[in-house]
Amino acid sequence: MNRIDQIDSMELFIIKLPLVEAFETSLGAETYKEALLLKLKSEEIAGWGECVASPEPFYSSETNETALHIIRTFLLPVIMKIKNFSLDEVLRAFERIRGHNMAKATVENALLDLQAKMQGIPLYELIGGEKRDIMSGISIGIKEDTDELLESIGQAVRKKYHRIKIKIKKGKELEPLARVRENYPDIKLMVDANADYSIDDLELLKQLDDYDLMMIEQPLAYDDIYFHSIIQKELQTPICLDESIESLNDVKTAINLGSCQIINIKQGRVGGILSAITIQNFCSSNGIKVWSGGMLETGIGRAFNIHLQTLPGFTLPGDTSETSRYFQEDIVEPNITLRGDGFIDIPEGEGMGVQIIPERLEHFTTFSERIETK
Repeated sequence: MNRIDQIDSMELFIIKLPLVEAFETSLGAETYKEALLLKLKSEEIAGWGECVASPEPFYSSETNETALHIIRTFLLPVIMKIKNFSLDEVLRAFERIRGHNMAKATVENALLDLQAKMQGIPLYELIGGEKRDIMSGISIGIKEDTDELLESIGQAVRKKYHRIKIKIKKGKELEPLARVRENYPDIKLMVDANADYSIDDLELLKQLDDYDLMMIEQPLAYDDIYFHSIIQKELQTPICLDESIESLNDVKTAINLGSCQIINIKQGRVGGILSAITIQNFCSSNGIKVWSGGMLETGIGRAFNIHLQTLPGFTLPGDTSETSRYFQEDIVEPNITLRGDGFIDIPEGEGMGVQIIPERLEHFTTFSERIETK
């Protein structure tokens, strides 16, 4: 990757995008997406990054406020101190800061977008991917009314989504799954528990084997790897780890213990695109399937996830859905749409391939800050 002479300006934004409908998981319900964005500009070229944290520390200990603090106070000063730098040099300097993967990923991705644009190439080419059709996947939140869940699945089937994920929580899994399989016996279906169960629920979790699921995502505690290894030995259905995986070392531990057969790689959770690539390479070499998870990202984060899936290790459909599924209006164009066959095209153009619409950014912005680089 080429070197960057210097960053001329840095800007941080927090935006709030209303969701089309409330999105409920075992962690709670969301009615809007709050996103922290970073813009890095060198001469007339701007690179953008999106933080995948939330306002509350429910999915992760990181929040938009903590990420804002870490980016402003520790990460951006590293860039300001180095002239004519490479991304490798920046990432090595970031290693002194423990944790805060979501904050680090925001900066790394903005630099990757900037570099790709400076070279006049799409992001997937910069990271070693190949242009291909991207499989679609939809995540459907918990519905109090199972008929409403069935209607949402029906819409996804008509759209030809390649995989359907439904959120579950304790006491809200067996009846909905029975109804879903009764009505849609052949769809590729998975469930996501967002850590709502414990080892004491093993007998309940074993009943999920009856529903021909692709996987059960993160059934146990968000920071657990060991107890997942116990239940994976008892289940026929593959376990997929999500929240438990924050680094390559976590992956190695999970594989050695036999804690899962599949890993959800959320590039923002593991520290950025480059860390995600390292993890998918290791998984591919060890027979572990991976897919790209989503965090209700705006079009910026959604574009990064699409480019990531051009790498060969991503053989399962990810959380990659149409923009209109979640937002009536995004801050970028073009919107992500499904083709008639359910596949998604990679956004065309340099860098991440989507363009920020200034008027929309301004309309949805609740906080902005410009950081002086000199």
